[in-house]
Amino acid sequence: MKRYLIGLFTGLVLPLALPATAQDATVINARIMIANGVVFESGAIVVRGGKIVEVTPGAPSQKVGTVIDARGMTAVPGFLDAHKHINTGPLEKQQMAELIEAGFTTVLSGGGPGDGNIVLRDKIDKGEFNGPRVLPSERINLRGTPDEARAAIRAMAARGIRHTGEIAITPEPFTPFAELEVLRAAVDEGAKAGVQINVHAVSTPAMVAATQAGVRRQVHLPNKDFMGFDDADAIVKPGTIVLELVSFGAPVIDVFAKDNLPRFRTGLAWPETIAGANRDEKGRALGTEGAYTLINARRIWDASGGTALGYGSDQNFPVKDVLEHQLKSLMVMFSAQDVLRILAPNTAAYLNMQDEVGTLEPGKRADIVLLDGNPLIDFHDFLKTKVVLKAGRVVVDKR
Repeated sequence: MKRYLIGLFTGLVLPLALPATAQDATVINARIMIANGVVFESGAIVVRGGKIVEVTPGAPSQKVGTVIDARGMTAVPGFLDAHKHINTGPLEKQQMAELIEAGFTTVLSGGGPGDGNIVLRDKIDKGEFNGPRVLPSERINLRGTPDEARAAIRAMAARGIRHTGEIAITPEPFTPFAELEVLRAAVDEGAKAGVQINVHAVSTPAMVAATQAGVRRQVHLPNKDFMGFDDADAIVKPGTIVLELVSFGAPVIDVFAKDNLPRFRTGLAWPETIAGANRDEKGRALGTEGAYTLINARRIWDASGGTALGYGSDQNFPVKDVLEHQLKSLMVMFSAQDVLRILAPNTAAYLNMQDEVGTLEPGKRADIVLLDGNPLIDFHDFLKTKVVLKAGRVVVDKR
């Protein structure tokens, strides 16, 4: 009964004032994973003007626009990637096509340069080629002064850039005071200018130090150590969200070459070429990153009640292979429902877009992915994208 009542609430039709040029659509006969814990085994989604106006079990109250019969498919929110290194360039069309075809409808650039990010965003928005909604970022240097950091933040805000790229801080043995002083200035100026500060800290002490400096968005889990309960609590209590990259230390096999050999995400030998590899006293790479990120993902998840872990791939081998690599690692520690929360609503919150995307609820943008099959039974079905709607417009159709 409780589930049915929730269904009635999410099935409300909202009166929305939207541009006449926006898209209308109706999805019927779909298994619907709303991404808030509710699943309708067969239901409908109605889109008007590019926004969801109805989500309901059974038949819709009305059919509008393009009607898509999704029998045998599962509807999920568009996936979000809050840390992927993208930019305009010779391979832009291919990379953007791979992202949207894998179901990624919103992507934050992982590290600038801002001008290239803006060009890429605008090309997609103008329809020059297909791709996700691109959020530009810009790089910032912690090796300068606090005043220089403040000036850099103001400059990117003036260009309409609302995110820094990943700001790397020293992870071991400790983060220098001078770096933290500049970081605090960036955080303060970012709050004034409306720029989100995204920090790359890959050890527990560095993550705690960044949190104490006011940072609320961190792009990687620690891969240098195991995080304790108290440190996890200290990080998430102020509202910090961490992007998982749980597969950072896990080997990639049969992607770069079909030879059954383990490789790092660069295609070179694992574990020797892991970036910043943890090594023993003889200099041998240990591969411990693979264990640290798994446990630390669960530690952050449990400390936050499942709200503080988002998705950031940070990898540039083929998008579908990246997603499969991440899914295999995530499924060691999480359920399929939890993985969807990581891919969609939690990452939407990381981007401060939780009121716009991340769940299939009335009022949200109609970013909808139709998957062939049921990922609740087999997580590989997250890879089986059949149809993608971006703001209600069908942009991928593999039926």
